[in-house]
Amino acid sequence: MKNTILVTGASSGIGKATAKLFFDKGWNVIATMRTPEKETELAGLDNVLLAKLDVLDLESINQAIAAGIEKFGKIDVLVNNAGYGAFGPLEAFSRDNIIKQFNTNVIGLMDVTRAILPHFRANKSGIVINISSIGGKMAFPLGTLYHGTKFAVEGISEALSYEFEQFGATIKLVQPGAIATDFSGRSLDFSNDESLTEYQGIVEKVNEGMPAFFENASPASVVADVIYQAATDGTNTLRYTAGEDAKAIVAQRKEADDASFFKGIKSQFKLD
Repeated sequence: MKNTILVTGASSGIGKATAKLFFDKGWNVIATMRTPEKETELAGLDNVLLAKLDVLDLESINQAIAAGIEKFGKIDVLVNNAGYGAFGPLEAFSRDNIIKQFNTNVIGLMDVTRAILPHFRANKSGIVINISSIGGKMAFPLGTLYHGTKFAVEGISEALSYEFEQFGATIKLVQPGAIATDFSGRSLDFSNDESLTEYQGIVEKVNEGMPAFFENASPASVVADVIYQAATDGTNTLRYTAGEDAKAIVAQRKEADDASFFKGIKSQFKLD
């Protein structure tokens, strides 16, 4: 019997690369997205089910999981990939935007996980792979909202590892570095209020400095490969880094004290 994976946010970037890789490896794939009717590349492939899933819509979550189980009989792996990044000074965000960022990246992730857990408990198996970020281990300037959500995903996953052990499931975290996806386009929400003059200097320098972090960005396939490793290596390893830059930054963060690390970040953005 083929293994089955459900991927959220499979319309582009890491999600699509993951869906394609697992399909190529012979898995059944439930590729979920908010507008599956617009998907052409994955449509019509054998053993691929396109399903509507919006992490902000509980009914769509439950329906996508049910449709996947009905078609393939069982779901073995869930990849919580859907999300976006909100950057900018905290004062420049409306409360609604703050709530949307956390609802999408944190509450939505927990809702999808919670919805599939009865299935995993019944099967006494299952793997949840949460797409975190190096931004769950360190923070860039103006990333209060985005980093807040990724730090939360790290803590949620670590705590859930103890719960999952009780019925034979496993939870894993994949931490990409800079990835050549549309994150800097439609998946990035930058807010600024030019009347907040005190922040305009840092806004300008971050906007000038951020592209350097994407100059040597890895393709989304690099993350997909790490997700495949996490899904198939048979270990209880919790954290996996994806991309050489991710490995370097995570190692640097472990070794440096706060003051030294922050000084390095400020230097890169010319904030010192």
